[in-house]
Amino acid sequence: MDIQSYLIDRVSFYLDIPVEEVELGVPLTEFGLDSVYAIALCGDIEDELGIGIEPTLLWDIVDLAALSAHLTGLLADTEQPAH
Repeated sequence: MDIQSYLIDRVSFYLDIPVEEVELGVPLTEFGLDSVYAIALCGDIEDELGIGIEPTLLWDIVDLAALSAHLTGLLADTEQPAH
């Protein structure tokens, strides 16, 4: 799964803006993503990727590129075999 494309699609959906206007390097706060949409987006991420994240993560992470990298790391951690 392409996490970046997924995130761009979801932000586009929630903010009702064209996908082309969602840039990976723009801070999430500049898109106007409010707490209601942040909670919904986190729920979507949890459902799609099967990993739990806190909505506050969207304010702790700078932009979609960083969020994508963070989620990729979380997925890699969950796929590691237990010792």
